[in-house]
Parts: sequence; C-alpha cells; structure tokens
Amino acid sequence: MEGMGQKRRPLVVMASSSSTAAAAARGGANPLAELSDRFKSMEAGLRAWLAKQPTHVEAAVATAVGVVQGGALGGLMGTLTPDGAAPFPVPQPPPGADSSAMASFKQAQALAGGPLVQARNFAVMTGANAGISCVIRRIRGVEDVQGSMAAAFGSGALFSIVSGMGTPNPVANAITTGVAFAVFQGGFFMIGQKFSQPPSEDIYYSRGRNMLKKLGLQNYENNFKKGLLTDQTLPLLNDSALRDVKIPPGPRLLILDHIQRDPELMRSN
Repeated sequence: MEGMGQKRRPLVVMASSSSTAAAAARGGANPLAELSDRFKSMEAGLRAWLAKQPTHVEAAVATAVGVVQGGALGGLMGTLTPDGAAPFPVPQPPPGADSSAMASFKQAQALAGGPLVQARNFAVMTGANAGISCVIRRIRGVEDVQGSMAAAFGSGALFSIVSGMGTPNPVANAITTGVAFAVFQGGFFMIGQKFSQPPSEDIYYSRGRNMLKKLGLQNYENNFKKGLLTDQTLPLLNDSALRDVKIPPGPRLLILDHIQRDPELMRSN
C-alpha cells in the first residue's frame, strides 16, 4: 500500500503543477484587453454585415445606435445638472411677455432640462445625425465635409423643433439652428481631417526608403534620417557609415550588396 502511495505522489504533483500553470496563464491575460478585442471584432462584424444590407436597414440601425448613445449622454448630463438641484433654476416667464422673451425662455429651458428632457433632445440630435449621414454616404459613395454638414443641418433643425427652441417662429429658428450646427460640424470635420492625414514623406529619403522596404529593413529608416544618410549619399555608403548609425552587421551587408547591384542607386547624385 505504501508503495502504491509513493507511485501516486508524482501524478498528484504533475496535476497540481499543470493546473497552476493553466491558472497562471489565465490570470496573466488582461481582461480589459480581451474585452476591447471582443468589442472591436463585434463592431467590425456589424459593419461588415451592414455594408451588405440595403440602405434603409443600415440607416435604421445607425439611427437606433445614435438614439441610444445620445439618450444615454443626455440623461447623464441632465442627472448631473437637474433643474431642481441647479443653483440658478430657470425662472418662469412673466405673464404677457413678448415673443423675444418667450423664445429666450424656451432656449434656456431646452438646454437646462432634466434627465428625461436632455435624453430626448440628445437622442433626436444624435440619431438624426447618424441616420442622415448613413443615407448620404450610401447615395454619394463618399464621406466628406458636405455630407457631414448636411447631416448636422438636419439634426440641428430637428433638435430645435423637438426641444421647443423655435417659439414663436419654429421654422425660422430650425433653419438658423441647423445652419449653426452645420457650420460647427464642418469646421470640426476639416480640423479632424487635417490632423488625421499622414505626414508627407520626405523626398530626400525616398530612394533609401524604397530600398529598405525591398530588403525588409524598414525599421532602420529612422537610423538613416538620424545620420542624414539621404538619397545623395547612397552611392557613398560604406560599412563604417552604416555602423555609425547603429545598423547591425547583417543588415549592413544586405544594404551594401543591394546598392552595388542596383545601377539606379549607384547613379543617384
């Protein structure tokens, strides 16, 4: 019996070590990273599915998502600054107030409403913007500043009507609000497009960049720039110059051999 117990002990140890390793492997994973990856894959799958659907289906889904997002944002803003808890609540208009005073009151009431009011206003605004943007993108086949401004105009006009900011001239106020939304949206779109554009390639390193890409050594492009090894210096490169910019021996040999075999690089000046 004792011999049998001694034989079983290694099995218990092996099982314990393997389970510990599996637990460590599970514990080592980042749950936030896994959740982010799953969300990104689900989003990519949804976009791929929507791209195959008719325009009205994609527009309906985009509008619904925008309504949910806007409603949540508006409800949160209304909860943080509700009318009842505001230090300076919106006063009631005096009896017999003129049209301009009533319009100002309606605007203040729309922007300082409670959670339900803010949720409704933002849901209409973001939902309309998402739906109109989707339809315009499907029809025109491109997402540009004109389409963005058109969607912003529609969402601003609907926001003005739903929130009651248009009293006593709802049509004129809806147009004015829509134009204001379109101008702001167009400005933000152009600013974002400008900053999202990739930096222009440096023309002084174009030949060297292409050479490194062909050799699979594009990671050393910054080494060339730090050492000012422009295209004009390519015919003059030697092992010492490449070593000075901290390029390892193997890549140095590949670069020098490629330059000697390429007549275009040898003729560059």
